Amino acid sequence: MSEIEDQDQHQYGILLYYKYTQIPDLNELLGFYESNCNSLGLLGRVRLAPHGVNVTVGGKLSSLERHISEVKSNRLFEGTDFKLATCHRPSNDKVAEECGFTSLSIRIVKELVTLASHPLLKSPQISNAGPHLSAIEFHSFLQSAGKLLDKESPTDKKELVLLDARNLYETRIGKFHAPNVDTLDPQIRQYSDLPSWIDENGDQLKGKCVLMYCTGGIRCEMASAYLRSKGAGFENVFQLFGGIQRYMEQYPDGGYFKGKNFVFDHRISVGSSDANIMGTCLLCSSSFDDYSSRCRCTYCRMLVLVCGSCLKEGATYVCELCKKHGKGVGSMGTVEVVESKQISPDVELSTVSPDTKLSSQMSWRHGVRSPRKLRILCLHGFRQNASGFKGRTAALAKKLKHIAEFIFIDGPHEVPFIYQPSISGTDDNCESSSVQPSPPPPLENCKKKFAWFVAPDCNGRDGSDWKIADGPFDPLQYQQQTDGLDISLTHLKSVFSQEGPFDGILGFSQGAAMAAVVSAQERLKSEMNFRFVILCSGFSLNLVEMGCGLIKCPSLHIYGSDHGKDRQIANQASKELAFLYDSGCSVVIEHDRGHIIPTRSPYIDEIKDFLKRFTQVINLDPKAQALNCITLPLD
Repeated sequence: MSEIEDQDQHQYGILLYYKYTQIPDLNELLGFYESNCNSLGLLGRVRLAPHGVNVTVGGKLSSLERHISEVKSNRLFEGTDFKLATCHRPSNDKVAEECGFTSLSIRIVKELVTLASHPLLKSPQISNAGPHLSAIEFHSFLQSAGKLLDKESPTDKKELVLLDARNLYETRIGKFHAPNVDTLDPQIRQYSDLPSWIDENGDQLKGKCVLMYCTGGIRCEMASAYLRSKGAGFENVFQLFGGIQRYMEQYPDGGYFKGKNFVFDHRISVGSSDANIMGTCLLCSSSFDDYSSRCRCTYCRMLVLVCGSCLKEGATYVCELCKKHGKGVGSMGTVEVVESKQISPDVELSTVSPDTKLSSQMSWRHGVRSPRKLRILCLHGFRQNASGFKGRTAALAKKLKHIAEFIFIDGPHEVPFIYQPSISGTDDNCESSSVQPSPPPPLENCKKKFAWFVAPDCNGRDGSDWKIADGPFDPLQYQQQTDGLDISLTHLKSVFSQEGPFDGILGFSQGAAMAAVVSAQERLKSEMNFRFVILCSGFSLNLVEMGCGLIKCPSLHIYGSDHGKDRQIANQASKELAFLYDSGCSVVIEHDRGHIIPTRSPYIDEIKDFLKRFTQVINLDPKAQALNCITLPLD
């Protein structure tokens, strides 16, 4: 064997391909990949789902070619675009491990790429995906800058717009730029944030010819289907076949693509013959586009660019998205935190200091192998406070100790102390002229009380004395408490900015009404970046913010049944709130108790089942975390 032939045999390469097709026998296909990849010494990731496969593997070029040949022999893969690239072997162990190229991972999953931001919403039909454009056709569209080459509708002129379906850390270092064509960069942390961006920015896309692109094509399949599912005005959506990779192969000088193409393997990025650098250092803003150091944001763990001059061991960084929402190292305040692993009926947890909380948050982001629990922000009811609500939910926290930690905060509206006096000195058999109301409790023993909404005539607590109630308890008083929303929203935004991130919000009674208002507004939900709400004994206030159509936020509704004993919030009020949510992403638990959150079976089991749907992604070891939300939607 000649020296050249020996070098060819040992040449290294990366292979990427995906295929949407119905898989008749997943276990059989799993067996094929396990046998084939192991025998050929391939490393990387293989994801199998009922509707297709997504593969990124590396190895000897000759082995990859044999793999392609054997896959092609299966009719399921007819028409598959196999993207094979020659490259160097992984030289950075840290990068190789984080990208999954030090082992072979073959898994059966529900979806090849997760477009929905939560597990309860159904993904769009892939059959509705936008038509493919070859690299040459895509280039021609951009050259014509608006002359539609639509294969499905008349060739009337429509405004052309480019939509980048990738994450911010990818678009930082490269994207398409064409004269007279707007490039829309959603600047999202992860692919599952894209639907919310589309929902909020539909006016920039409606009635236009949308050219969508991503790294290798797979993310555009689902994203274009989602955009087209929005109906009239969104028919003209096209996707770049083979993604940026195929385009750059066709146009080695980069064509209309400027900068580098971020890739999900040890190569990190692939450039064209154009050496211009599009990225900049997070700290000094100098031209820089190398992610080899794998620096990440302290808060959200998104990759950030830090040049060699600014790179310091042990330093913490805050990405531009977290900065936008007011986050910064050392800016955290204090909240009441219930960490489930510490819960005990006999132990009262104290307020956590900023340094402790920062250390706690960074522990699960910086490689601690114990699974991270869901962080749930808890909103108390009317005339309650954080410490009181924490005590009332101690049993719930204990039973969820392996799943979640609760963080409690006070509402922003302090309300006066009010008591209903009992009458003393009376006699059933005679009239008394010396009837005296009982005195209020000692004020020094009472903690401040707060609310999320107050009555229009409420001036808050204007003194230190108790007030006698105007009359008997009115079970419908919550319907009159409609003021103070702006202050409460500002308060919550500040908490999310300084104490976040939070996976979900749990609201009780008036706290549930507040959580409902936030979840009803896509803009707020996207800004605060939470994934679900739990509404206990909830109700809906007659506010304009609640009239935005069906709420598509995953929700768990917990309230008493018709035969329950909730005398504060009627069963019908909680039902009406649940009806406002999309039934496809909501769960209802009706219990036979009162104005409480039940903790016995079967109710606690249903609560656990709901929460476990959101722990699938985060309860992974650091290597798996690195491969999941950010890098799993491979192209």
